[in-house]
Amino acid sequence: MNTSEKLQKRPSVRNWLWVGLVVLLIVGSTLWSQMGTVRLAAKSYVFGYPLVLTELTRNSFTHSIAPANRLVNMAEFPEADFRVFVRPNIDTLYTQAWLDMEAGPWVFEVPACSRYLVMQFLDAWSNVFASVGTRTTGDEGGRFLLAGPDWDGQVPEGMTLLRSSTRMNWLLGRIQTNGKADYSAVHAIQAGLSLRSLDDWKQDKVVEALPFKLPEQLPPSPLFEMRKLAPRAFFGQLSRLMEDNPAAATDAAAVAELEQLGVRVGEGEPRWNWLQEKTVAVGMWLAEREMHEALERRDLLVNGWRQAPKHIAAFGQDYGVRAVVAMVGFGANLAAEATYLNAITDAHGEVLQGDQRYRLHFAADQLPPAKAFWSLTAYDDDGYLIPNPLHRFALGDRDKLVYNPDGSLNLLMQSEAPGEEQLSNWLPTPNSGPFSITGRIYLPTQRMLDGQWQMPGIERL
Repeated sequence: MNTSEKLQKRPSVRNWLWVGLVVLLIVGSTLWSQMGTVRLAAKSYVFGYPLVLTELTRNSFTHSIAPANRLVNMAEFPEADFRVFVRPNIDTLYTQAWLDMEAGPWVFEVPACSRYLVMQFLDAWSNVFASVGTRTTGDEGGRFLLAGPDWDGQVPEGMTLLRSSTRMNWLLGRIQTNGKADYSAVHAIQAGLSLRSLDDWKQDKVVEALPFKLPEQLPPSPLFEMRKLAPRAFFGQLSRLMEDNPAAATDAAAVAELEQLGVRVGEGEPRWNWLQEKTVAVGMWLAEREMHEALERRDLLVNGWRQAPKHIAAFGQDYGVRAVVAMVGFGANLAAEATYLNAITDAHGEVLQGDQRYRLHFAADQLPPAKAFWSLTAYDDDGYLIPNPLHRFALGDRDKLVYNPDGSLNLLMQSEAPGEEQLSNWLPTPNSGPFSITGRIYLPTQRMLDGQWQMPGIERL
C-alpha cells in the first residue's frame, strides 16, 4: 500500500494536515499584515524620539539641577573623573535654562562681548529656532524677548522678538574659555547675562542666575530612561507633549502616520490590543538598531573622520538624522556656528588604539578654517576624558603650539610623553584600548561648509 492509500484510510491524519495548513496560512497572513504596522511604528518612533528625549532631559535637569525658567552658569571645565555625560567640552563654559513659554514671555539680556559667544535656543523638537551671539548679533550684546506661539502682546522698544513654536524650550549657551586661567573673565561675562519674565523686567526686579551644581545622587540619564519606556508609555508621552509642542506644518504626513498607528495628539496612551503593542515594540527595536547602525557606517567617513551633516540643528523633515543627533549629541549647534568631526579610525581605516603612536599633519594652507578657534579633544572608548600628568585633554590654536618652519603643524597622539621639544604639541591618549578624537571648529568658514576643506587623516607612526 502506497503513502497516498495509507492517508486515505486514515482520515484523522488527513484532517490534521488540513488544520495545520490552515493554521500556517492564518499565522503567515497575520505576520504579513503586521509588517506595515512594524514599519509605521519604526518611522513614528524616529519621528517622536527628540520630543520625548527633550521632556526627559528637561525633567531630569529641573528636578536635580535647577528649576525651570532660571539661568544656570557652569563655572569650570570637567576633569577626567567627570562621568555625567560623554564627550564633555573643554572649549567653552555653558549657560543654560529650561523655559516654559506659558509662564513667559521672557526677557533675555546679553552683555557686549569681544570674544566668541553663542546663546542658542532650541525648540522641543531639538531644532535651533534662534541664535544670539558673535555670528548673528555681533559683539554689542542686546536685549531679546522670548515668546511662545500664542503670545500677541506688544514688544517693548529696544527688544528683538524671538518666537518659538513650542511651549518647551532650551537655552544652551557657550562662551569661549581659554583655559582655567581665563575663568574669571568668562565669569564676568556670565554675570552680565540675565533672564527674567517680562513682568519682572518692567518692575526692574533682578533674578539672579544659579551656579551649576551636581546633586549628590545623580539621576538616571535621559537616554537610559528613554530605553526603558514601553511602547504605550513612549507614544502616550508623545501624544501629550504634542498638544503644547505641535509638530511643524511640514510634518503633516508624519502626524497622519501617527494617527494610523492609533496615536492622536492629546489623547495619551493609545488603545492597542496585545498583538498591536508587541508589533509596535518590534518596530521600536528595529528603529533603535538602525539608529545605532547609522553611527557605525564607515562608507561615509572622509580620511577616517565623520562630519556632522550640514543641516544639523535645522533638520527639516530629515527625521532620521534628527533622532540620531539627539541620541549622541543632544543640543547640537548649527553647522555655521560650530562644526564637529569625530575619528575612531586612522587614515587607513584601522581603529585608533592606545598602545600605538599617531600624528596629525596639517599643511600650512590646510589648517582648520575657523573664524573663531578650533580644537581637538581625546576621549577613551566610553567617551570620557583621559587622565594624564599634564591634565591636558584638548589641543587647539589657542595653545602654544610649535609650527614647522614651512608653517605646517604636527600634532602627536600617544600615551607616553614625547621629548621636551614636542611636548607642546602632544595630545595624551590612553595607554591601551580604543579611543577617539573629536575636532571642533567654531565659526567655520564657507570653505568648510561647502566641503572644500577636509580634516586630514590621522597617521599611525
